Amino acid sequence: MTQLSQIDRIVLPQSGWDEIVSHCRRKLAGEFLPGESEIRRAYGILAGLQENGEIKIDYVLPVKKNARAVEPLKTYMDTVMEKYAKPSKTPMGQRGWITDPLELKECYEVCDQKDLQIFGTYHMHIVAWEGDPLRDMPTVLDTVLAKNSNLFTFIIAMVDESNPSIKAFYEGKSEQEVPVVIEPV
Repeated sequence: MTQLSQIDRIVLPQSGWDEIVSHCRRKLAGEFLPGESEIRRAYGILAGLQENGEIKIDYVLPVKKNARAVEPLKTYMDTVMEKYAKPSKTPMGQRGWITDPLELKECYEVCDQKDLQIFGTYHMHIVAWEGDPLRDMPTVLDTVLAKNSNLFTFIIAMVDESNPSIKAFYEGKSEQEVPVVIEPV
């Protein structure tokens, strides 16, 4: 099996892309599901199968609960945010999603039952920055958080909500971008 750092491309079915975009738009609109953290940011996990140098995403797992305010995770994320996060419109205390550990465990159990591998996490960027007007590139914070994860960071650029895009970066490193091909169903 090819190491994830050597993957040539990632295939995402149109239905999976539609699910991700729908999740992002719903969260931006402030439409929350029961039990979902009321935060206008979408986060999720992508799983599928790997064959040689290609990953095929077969499963989108939007995550519902943000454990960002739960200790000791809060103190950890506050420290990381203070050290690595670039100031933005969103206050530091509201940035840095941490998936609830129980929900993450459940995601792994579902993937195990379906014989799928988790390949990465997705999150959206919505505020244009100088030097990154589309916000389709990982930040220093994204790279720090993904370091040594052996996972892809999928950036969903939603600065222009009518024209979203997706990019994948091995361990959040901008120099290790892997093309994402959206495949018609």
